[in-house]
Amino acid sequence: MAENYKMRSHKIPSHLSIVYADDRVLALSKPSGLLSVPGKAEDNKDCLETRAKNKFETARIVHRLDMETSGILIFAMDAEAHRHLGLQFERRKTSKTYIARITGNPKENSGEISLPLRCDWPNRPKQMVDHELGKHAQTFWEIIEREDNVARIKLTPVTGRSHQLRVHMQQLGHPILGDKLYAPEDVITAAPRLQLHAEKLEFHHPDDGRIISLYDPCPF
Repeated sequence: MAENYKMRSHKIPSHLSIVYADDRVLALSKPSGLLSVPGKAEDNKDCLETRAKNKFETARIVHRLDMETSGILIFAMDAEAHRHLGLQFERRKTSKTYIARITGNPKENSGEISLPLRCDWPNRPKQMVDHELGKHAQTFWEIIEREDNVARIKLTPVTGRSHQLRVHMQQLGHPILGDKLYAPEDVITAAPRLQLHAEKLEFHHPDDGRIISLYDPCPF
């Protein structure tokens, strides 16, 4: 049976929002606009990994979120936990759910997108669909709520390719609101930030394999 945790209201310190913490695992809520790991440029050194290490010296990041995406990020507190958790992501033993707001209203209420992706090198960091050289990428989607020419959806990625959800929604014909890389100008300006949030994450605890289910409420 999964152990469920909601994001705690307290922040330690003000720029770290802790979703879950024990001796082996740390889960933080990353705000939109903050890098997961340091960038190469000097003005891109601030990131969630650096902030986590300032408070928890042994914390090691396990996976990443795009800078503009908010939500749950997992850190390991020791080398063995890092290996254990990393293999879970690599072997797709974790379960991830995202919330997004997309432009337009798909005819169907749910569906699956399976389009291979690779880096669009001349335009990096953008990704592109490539049926010959791209890596397998699969996403399930489901409408939560329909608004005027906007839909709130649940996204469940099977794979974890870079920008996968953003490209898949754009290829579906319904780019995510606020997406500066893949949406037209009117969709970019329709929201103050990228409307994509990593709301739920389940993984097996490295101590005994029990399922930990984390929840970080969508802020938009």
